[in-house]
Amino acid sequence: MTSIKQWIEPKPLLSSERQRFSNSALKAIIVPLLIEQLLQLVVGLADTMMVSYAGEEVVAGVGLDTMIYTVFIYLFTSISAGGAIVVSQYLGNKKRESADLAASQIFHLGGLLSVCCMILMLLFGSGLLKIMYPQTEPETMDACITYMQIVAISFPANALYNAGSAVYRSMGRTKVTMWVSLSANLINVAGNAIGIFALKAGAAGVAWPTTISWFVAAVIMTGLCLKKGNEVCIIPKLVFRLNRSMSKRILGVAIPNSIENTLFQAAKVVLGMLVATFGTSQIAANTTGQTIWSLSACINTSMATVFITVVGQCVGAWDTEAAEWYIRKLTRLSLVLAVIWNIIVTALTPLMLLFYDLSDETKHLLLIIVIIHNVFCAFVQPFSGPLSGGLRAAGDIKFSMWNSIFTTVICRTFLSFLLAKWLGMGVIGITLAMVLDWCIKAVINIWRFKSGKWKDKRVI
Repeated sequence: MTSIKQWIEPKPLLSSERQRFSNSALKAIIVPLLIEQLLQLVVGLADTMMVSYAGEEVVAGVGLDTMIYTVFIYLFTSISAGGAIVVSQYLGNKKRESADLAASQIFHLGGLLSVCCMILMLLFGSGLLKIMYPQTEPETMDACITYMQIVAISFPANALYNAGSAVYRSMGRTKVTMWVSLSANLINVAGNAIGIFALKAGAAGVAWPTTISWFVAAVIMTGLCLKKGNEVCIIPKLVFRLNRSMSKRILGVAIPNSIENTLFQAAKVVLGMLVATFGTSQIAANTTGQTIWSLSACINTSMATVFITVVGQCVGAWDTEAAEWYIRKLTRLSLVLAVIWNIIVTALTPLMLLFYDLSDETKHLLLIIVIIHNVFCAFVQPFSGPLSGGLRAAGDIKFSMWNSIFTTVICRTFLSFLLAKWLGMGVIGITLAMVLDWCIKAVINIWRFKSGKWKDKRVI
């Protein structure tokens, strides 16, 4: 069997004319993305740490709510990611007007969807939470409802920010999104400190700063996308008008991606309902663990975004050989960076736990699940997450969707109930099911890439 090292080793270098992205150009894309992800996750860690001082009930309540909240965020990011692939391919094809139209329609579709979702959650969110988590303690449920009612207001802002970020990332201008993210995160963390420590507002003290920071980011990104000097810009009259053919093209990518992400998060919600039956200590360990897991996975998350820009432009120029070369190169880079980063995060985890006001039992569980997660995040997830991003950017959308549905929705859910509930392993079983999901998905992704069938797919 071909070794992983041989598989990810790029073939002989492409000619300089066909190397659309030099090493310095890739560095200019990757480094700001990594910094942006890291900043967002540091803020997430700070949020969790600060909320822990409001009590484990509030930590658990916000954690349960976040699982539902993230379903909607995935809907908005799916529209943006789908649009980014289309814009990237038009840029590679040197069709500026089509790229502008696609960018404008990302804003149109994301804005319309987000307003509908906001109204639905403001009207029915509280009842939904009570139905989903009937066994949750009253204090935890109160925090859950409070957080949802506030952050639902941020849905339109979140969608517009993601639309703007997608446009800039498709151009490879990730430094801009990094600075906007930094500004929003500073507002968020400062607001959290005031809301929790000064106002002692509990869940509301975290929810309002989050909502305000999203609106600030949305205004900035929308303004930047209106600049005429960009490689791509949005046209106001096109933002407010539905273009059926372009929207259909974007949705052709976004809908499978949305189905994939929504089912993924829906599976997490189901598992959250399972975790909710384990008790406050395990809920708090799972909630806090997810924040540290996100920190561990930031390399792979960032690299998946890089694939959209790089592979999308290669495929848009009808150069599948270059696309294959860059997929191998970026996957190898993802693996090396993920190993280094996860060693660092794992070594720092005991130190980070000192800043959490959690019980010894919760901290012990937290340390175990973080170690399990990080080992697989380093050696397996580069072939599960970033490689999926490469196949998706090339236009192999439906395969990626069905692969995720099988591995995440079916395999992870079944294994979670088997290990966590039926075998009594609790949150450790949830963690093991997650990493086994990655293993299965990685094997399928490698097979698909080596088959070459992804080269026959087209978006534009």
